[in-house]
Formats: sequence, C-alpha cells, structure tokens
Amino acid sequence: MTESIISRLSAVGRVPEDIRHAAAQQRKFDQENTERSVGFVMLDCSGTTMDRYVDAPATVFVEVFKKYGLEITMPEAREPMGLRKDLHILAITQIKSVRERFQAKFARTPNQSDVDAMFADFVPTQLALLRAGSYHDLLPGVADVVKGLQQQGIKLGVTTGFTRDMMDLLLAGAAGQGFVPDTACAGDEVEMPRPTPYMVIKNLERMGVYNLENALRRTVKVDDTVSGAGEGAPLCWRVGVSKWSNYVADSWDAVRKMSPAELAAKERASKEKLILESGAHYVIDDLRDLPAVIADINLRLAAGENP
Repeated sequence: MTESIISRLSAVGRVPEDIRHAAAQQRKFDQENTERSVGFVMLDCSGTTMDRYVDAPATVFVEVFKKYGLEITMPEAREPMGLRKDLHILAITQIKSVRERFQAKFARTPNQSDVDAMFADFVPTQLALLRAGSYHDLLPGVADVVKGLQQQGIKLGVTTGFTRDMMDLLLAGAAGQGFVPDTACAGDEVEMPRPTPYMVIKNLERMGVYNLENALRRTVKVDDTVSGAGEGAPLCWRVGVSKWSNYVADSWDAVRKMSPAELAAKERASKEKLILESGAHYVIDDLRDLPAVIADINLRLAAGENP
C-alpha cells in the first residue's frame, strides 16, 4: 500500500517545499513575472506626463477656498499636492496658517463637514476647467518615451489624485498625442490612495498580474510630488521627476516671467525636496531621463537586488 502524502507533514502540519511547489496552483504563482527586468511603469498625470507645474488642480483649490470665504495662498494650495483631492483639501485645512485664518474668520476650527462642502464644489469646478483648458498637453519628450517603453513590452499604468471622471478627461486628450496607457486608476477607486501602494496594485490587477510580489519588484512608479514618488513603497522602484513639478512655480505664467537663473534655482529646490522627502530611489529632471533609469534598474535586478 502506497504511503499517504499526509505522512510527510511535520508534527505541526508543515508541507515540505517540494510538494508545495509541485502543486499546479503554486506553479502558476512561481512561474509568473520571474524576469529580472522592468515590466511595468506607473505614471502620474499633472507635473509628470502633462500639465506643467500642476496648474490645473492648484488654481481650483485657491478658487474653492475663496468661494467658501477663506483666502489661501498658492503655496498653501500646493503644499499637499499628490494626495487624493478630498484628502488634499483636508490637508490644507490642517496647515497652521490656514487653520489660524479659518479660526479668525469663522470662530471655530475647520472640520470634516467643511472639507466635504469644499470637495463638493471642487469636483464640478475642476471638471469644468479640464474640459475648457489644454491641461492634457503632454510634456516635452513624453510621447516618445512612452512609445519606446511600450515597444519594449513594458506595460504602462497611470495613478492620480484626480477622480476617475477627471482622469478620463486628461487621458482622452492625451490619447491623440500618443499616450495610451494599458490601465489607469484614480484616487477615488481605492480606499487608501497615496502614498500607499494600492493604486499601483490596482493597475497591476487590471493588467492581469497573478504573482503580485514578483510584479511589484518589476514595477517603477514615476511622479513629481513627494507623496506620489513615495507611492508603492517599499514594494516597487520609485522615481521623482522635478523639472515640471508642483514645487517649481505657482503657474506657467509665473515661469515665463522668471529669469533663467531664477528658474534654475526653483528647479534645483524642487529636485532637492524630492531627494530629501520622498524616499525615491531616483530623482531625475523629467521623463526623457527615464530610459536610463530603467536600464540601471535592470542591472540592479539582474544582480539580484530588489526595491
């Protein structure tokens, strides 16, 4: 009589590794995404692939707070950039200077009902601006870079702090310029958005990934904000892009008025902030530098290194 496989269990029920990895289901996990090379790139929208200096949401935050009865500065509006937009509004109300002015204006501290009311105004205001403007115009080099990545077989995903409706408007405009990602996930499609990895994971799910651990090791997330360049930690490679970032200027119009030296100083400060605060593995100027980063990550993966 053949000995039962049960006899090979340990006293506490541990299954031997050879038996476990021989199971058909486990083999499927073991054999997927085993390549030691980049297979997935997740890109942000504003400040990374389009909308230089992240003008679209910044101007709306200022407008929404003003309509609510409280003036905020552009730096205050931009400070939490990268977060999902309702959480961004909440973060603005938690800035000390904003909180003090709110208290002086309304004789109380801001609460969730204030955040909800402002977000309810933010959504239609932002959608109207995106429909009317050209915020989907791709940044220099983006179309060529994404085409090159896709020709290499790398799948592209998008994550954003915008809602799905807002993201869809931007991607529809970008499609005609050659930017058509394989998948996309907006901030309102996950319970815990940036800087957690769940939008990255949702993109991988939509790509049909089976072995999440292996796929994340092969994933690169690219973003111009601290929370966005931290998105995916500690599971995937992260890249900050500084040249067109939220941290460079209050607006594209403001940049046009800067001297070359002033703009260079702003760009340097943006890069320094991402280096010091995001935890990113790489910080580069813009997407045109990404192919060299991917080549370097491929070398690190081939040498056995993980994010």
